[in-house]
Parts: sequence; structure tokens; C-alpha cells
Amino acid sequence: MSSLLKYAIGNLLHRKTRSWLTVLSILMGIMAVFALMSFGLGIQAYVEEVGESTGADKLFLQGKGIGAPGTDTSFSIPKEDVDFLGKIRGVKDIAGLYFQAAAIKFNDQIKYNWAMGNEPRDWRFLEQSFGGGIETGRELKQGDISKVVLGYNYQIEDKVFGRAVALGDKVEINDREFEVVGFYSEIGNPSDDANIYLTDEAMELMYPSIKNKYGFVIIQADRDVDPTALAERVEEEYREHKGQEEGKEDFYVQTFTDLLETFGSIITVLNSVLLLIALISLIVASVNIMNTMYTSVLERTKEIGVMKAIGARNTSIMKIFIYESGILGLIGGILGVVLGFLVASAAGGAAAAAGYSSLRPIFPVFLVLGCLLFSFLIGAASGFFPALKASKLKPANALRYE
Repeated sequence: MSSLLKYAIGNLLHRKTRSWLTVLSILMGIMAVFALMSFGLGIQAYVEEVGESTGADKLFLQGKGIGAPGTDTSFSIPKEDVDFLGKIRGVKDIAGLYFQAAAIKFNDQIKYNWAMGNEPRDWRFLEQSFGGGIETGRELKQGDISKVVLGYNYQIEDKVFGRAVALGDKVEINDREFEVVGFYSEIGNPSDDANIYLTDEAMELMYPSIKNKYGFVIIQADRDVDPTALAERVEEEYREHKGQEEGKEDFYVQTFTDLLETFGSIITVLNSVLLLIALISLIVASVNIMNTMYTSVLERTKEIGVMKAIGARNTSIMKIFIYESGILGLIGGILGVVLGFLVASAAGGAAAAAGYSSLRPIFPVFLVLGCLLFSFLIGAASGFFPALKASKLKPANALRYE
């Protein structure tokens, strides 16, 4: 085997230009597959990380078909309804949330982002539900009607405003002045990291019409209570409480697990489409390898005849050409993985700089080894039929070939 492998490598080195062009074709395909899969695995890891930090015991109740909570003034969840929901068997904790679009002004710049508010005693529960916590400064306290906590991106220059906001700075929200007392840790996307957090009192002063009318409710299931079963119970009892018919509710209840599954399904479909595009380039590469090996068989017909005349077996001839095509695939795989790593790392850095830190690639060992094995098998498989043709050449005919 070692002598056949050395012979195959020598043949590839003898045809450097053709070998390099063949390697280049498979290199591009493996690079695309490696980079795309590293992002897919990274997003999956991020979703699992969020699931572990927030817990699978959370339920979310909001209006049907209204997009972001607070965007439809015709739907709200009154405080008395929140009190009713909190008494349902299996509910451990519950919090209603004000959710409104707001104009925030700083250093003569105005931006429009989401303002969220509730009683300060509920913020810890809300932080567990959305992930993250206070990174700098302090949380809001009861009576903080002129204080605000901002999302992560406000403290970075040119992320939200041209100048970074610091603790103690004054900002205007809907023309009311607030002092910045804290910043939340990074969530991972520009929208969430630009949120504005206020007390319920501050929100009610700015939006009098929403007092005791929440746009969004978060429920925590009690210990040993199945969140899915609780979601069905909450939906049924709240539907009866509102006097609505089944299937015609103006609200829906979703478990955190359902939310992650929906998000995961979207990611899977997107990754599948992108991976299919990358695999097309690998098909082209395999055809290129096959063409190269067929050409090599034609060029070396007399050489094959000599090898057979001195006793080389058909299996040995096959192995030489399969080794050659497999080595081409493996070299292309190695270079593809290296370039894929560089491309994915650069793209991940650019995404993080743009505020999408959740789009981070990861490079597990099984991905590296899988791509290398895959590239070798693609190469070896592409060389099978040319190798078969070479092994079936008749020595006499091969020696007469010009």
C-alpha cells in the first residue's frame, strides 16, 4: 500500500498545474460548507445557551397577529386579567409588561426604539425571561420616575448615538428628561440591545392611556408543572374569562420551548438552503476531479500497459487512481477548512461589530474531521470510474496505444 501511495503522490507532483486547478475546485466547495455549518452550529449553540439561561418554564401571552407587543392599541391585557391569570393553578409567577415605541434624544440626536416598563420588583423575573442582567450601574427602583436603564449598545460610540452614553448622562424620552442609572448586558441583536427600560410609573406618565393595560405577559410555571400543559390550561381559562370562542381568541400563549423550536426550524431551513448551494459547488468539483482522472488515464495508457505486463494486478491499478483522486480531495479539504475558518471568523467579527453577536461561528472537532473525511471521500468516489476504466485496459492494447 505504501509503495502505491508514494507512486500516486509522485504522479500528482509531476502534474502540478492540473493537480492545483483540481484542488482549487474542491477547495471552494469545502470552504463554503465549513463556513456555513460553523455559523449554523454557532446559532444553534446560542439558542441552547439562551434556553438554559432563561429556563424552559416560561410562557408568553400576547395578542394574535399584531407583531411586536404595543403596536396594536386595540389589544391589551388589563391588570385585573393579569391578577386572574396569576391565580390559575400551576402559575408560580407572572408579570405584565408595558411596551411602546419611544423617541430618545441625546446630544441633539433622536432615535426611535422600544421602551419597556413595569414594576421594579418584577424586573428580576423579566431578566430571567429575556436573559442577561445589569452590566453597569444599578437596576430601577420604586419611585424612579426620572431614571432610565438602557440597552447595551447605548454605551458604545456610533452604535445608537454618535457619542457613547455614560452613567449619569441625561437623555430625553418623548421630551421628558431622564438620568441614566444603568446598562443591561449584551443580548446579541441591535434591536434588543437598543431597548429603553423604565418603571411602570414613568411609562404611565408618558403614556397615560396605557395605565394598567399591558401589551405582553410573561408567566412562569410552578415546579413539576409541564409548561405545555399549563399553556393549554391558561389559554382555556383565559378564553372563558374573556367570553371568546375557541379558535377566535384575540390572544395566544406560547411556551419558551415552542419559541425556540420555531426559531430552530427557521434556522434549519435557512442552513439547508445555504448548504445545498455549497454542495452544488462540490458536485462541480467532483466532476472536475473525474475529468482530470479520465485525462490522466488516457495520458498514461501505455504506462498502465507496462505495469500490467510486469505483473501489476487490476486492484493495484485501481488503487493508484483512487489514491490520486482521494489525495486531491483531501488537500482541497484541508485548504478549504483553513480558508473556511478564516472567512467564518472574519464574518463573525463583522457581525459582532454590527451588533449581531449572536451570529458567532463555532469550530468543533467533529466539523473539521467531518469536512476532511467528506472531501477525501468525494475525491475518491469521483476517481472510481476512471480507476475502473484504467484497471480494465488490456495490456497488449495499452502498449500499442499512441
